[in-house]
Amino acid sequence: MTKKINITEGSSKYDDLDKMTIRQLLTSINNEDQLVPLVIKNEIPVIEKVVSRIVKNMKAGGKLFYLGAGTSGRLGILDASEIPPTFGAPYDLVIGLIAGGDEAIRKAVESAEDDYDQAWKDMEEYQPGPNDSVVGIAASGRTPYVIGGVQTAKKHGLFTACITNNPGSELAKNVDIAIEVVVGPEFVTGSTRMKSGTAQKFVLNMITTSTMIQLGKVKGNKMVDMQLTNIKLVERGTKMIMEETGLDRKESERLLLLHGSVRSVLKELRK
Repeated sequence: MTKKINITEGSSKYDDLDKMTIRQLLTSINNEDQLVPLVIKNEIPVIEKVVSRIVKNMKAGGKLFYLGAGTSGRLGILDASEIPPTFGAPYDLVIGLIAGGDEAIRKAVESAEDDYDQAWKDMEEYQPGPNDSVVGIAASGRTPYVIGGVQTAKKHGLFTACITNNPGSELAKNVDIAIEVVVGPEFVTGSTRMKSGTAQKFVLNMITTSTMIQLGKVKGNKMVDMQLTNIKLVERGTKMIMEETGLDRKESERLLLLHGSVRSVLKELRK
């Protein structure tokens, strides 16, 4: 029986890293990182299919779940946490779940990723339904927490997809659509927080940004529903209103603070 090759665990193309200069290290890492967008480019048709299904489900009232462990789980949480402030979406529209729970965001929780049943239990808190979507994230494509989660979600009629960095993985076999971003061995052998993590972050950006735009959360190229959580964002929103309406800064800021978002101001002015 031929043993399956696990590319993400493959030996680095570089050796004697501990003997390299800082410049050599930085240049070599950068050379490897440049491969990531080229690989993702080839996966755009697959990513398009995933986004299309997520948009369709969200228009029907569905949510998006990310499931991951370790770096992959943290990246899912990072992406999910940026959606409310950036697009003014509810906090339970995109939900990032990590093996081991919130404690695992900062510190590894021993054996948490090996539990096949826990991901669905974590999802149940949010009352998953048939209009929801699940994206499992695992560089290796063999994380039990993620595989078990998508398997159970699929049995319950949810749309399932994954982002992985190995071809033909167990995870990919258990989802409706698999995004396989095979970026090759890591600079430091097995350290999937590097190229694999970068690739996952790129794809997550693509999925949620495209989805939010399709849902009408962007006007032109502006984040008209962003939350006004700091001075910088108030200034950005004020500038948007000035550009759209021709009003001066003082009046634009007054209207923004009064109505709470750029979209609300523009809607009010159109009445």
